[in-house]
Amino acid sequence: MSSLKSTIRCREITPADLEAVADLLTRGFSGRRRGYWLEGLRRQAAREFPAGYPRLGYMLDHDGTPVGALLLIYSERKSQAQPQIWCNLSSWYVAPAFRNYAPMLTKIAQRLGHVSYVNISAARTTWPIIEAQGFGAYCKGLFLSVPALSHTERRARVEIVSGDSAMIDGLPADEAALLLRHARYRCLSIVVRSERGAIPFVLQPARMRRGLIPLPAMQLVYCRDVADYAACAGAIGWFLAKRAKIAVLIDANGPLPGLVGLYTERRGRKYFKGPRRPRLGDLSDTELVVYGP
Repeated sequence: MSSLKSTIRCREITPADLEAVADLLTRGFSGRRRGYWLEGLRRQAAREFPAGYPRLGYMLDHDGTPVGALLLIYSERKSQAQPQIWCNLSSWYVAPAFRNYAPMLTKIAQRLGHVSYVNISAARTTWPIIEAQGFGAYCKGLFLSVPALSHTERRARVEIVSGDSAMIDGLPADEAALLLRHARYRCLSIVVRSERGAIPFVLQPARMRRGLIPLPAMQLVYCRDVADYAACAGAIGWFLAKRAKIAVLIDANGPLPGLVGLYTERRGRKYFKGPRRPRLGDLSDTELVVYGP
C-alpha cells in the first residue's frame, strides 16, 4: 500500500483522458456499454460550462491510468439576484484495489459552499452514504402519469422545437436557448400554445425498470412548474399517443393533483446539498440529457 501512496493523485479529467475513463466506467457499470460512456463524455467535453469549474470532473490517477472517476456536470442558471451555479454529481466509480482513496474524490467534488450539488441517480444501497455526506432528499419518488386521460385545454396545440430553430416565439431568450440546447441532445422539446400563452416543456424517452408499469413512457426533463404540466397534460398526452408513448414520468413527493396515474417510491429518489433546493420538474443540463437515460 505504501507504493500506491507515492503514485496516486486526484486531478481533473481532461479531454485526453476520455478513452481511458470510458474504459474504467465500462468496468464499473455492468449495464452500460463503452459506447454509451464515450459518446456521453465527448458530449460533456464539448458543452458550454461555467468558467473556473471542472469541465468533466475528477479522477484518481495511478501512474497515468485512471483507477477512479467522479463525473461533474456544472451549469449556470439565471436568477434575479445573481447567477446560480449547480453541479450534478454523476457516475462515481473507484476500482476495488483503490477504494481507500475514494474519499479524495468525494471531498474535492463537494468543497464549494456556494454551489448547489445534486445527485439524481443514487442507488438505494448508497442512500445512507449520501445522507452521511450531508445530502438531503428533495424528491422521494416518481409519478407515472397517463396524460391523455387528463383534461385538455381548449384550442391547445403542441409545437415541436428542432435543434436548428432560429428562435421560439413567446419565450424569453434563456428559456428558448434551453429548449434548443436540449433538442440538440436528442430530447423532445415542445411548446404548448393555448389561451394561457406559450408553455415550454422538455421530455425524453424513459428507461423503464423493474417495479414500474412497463408502458412506453417519456421522462419530464423540464417545465416551469409541474402545475403547467397538469394544465397541458391532455394536449401533451394526445400528442405523445400519436407517437406511441402513453405515459410520462415526473419527479414527485406524492400523487399529483389533476393528473391520472400512479405514484411510487421504488424509484426516483434524488438528493441535494448546498444553498438552493432544486425544484421538481427541472432536470435540465443533467446526466439524464448529457449522457442519456
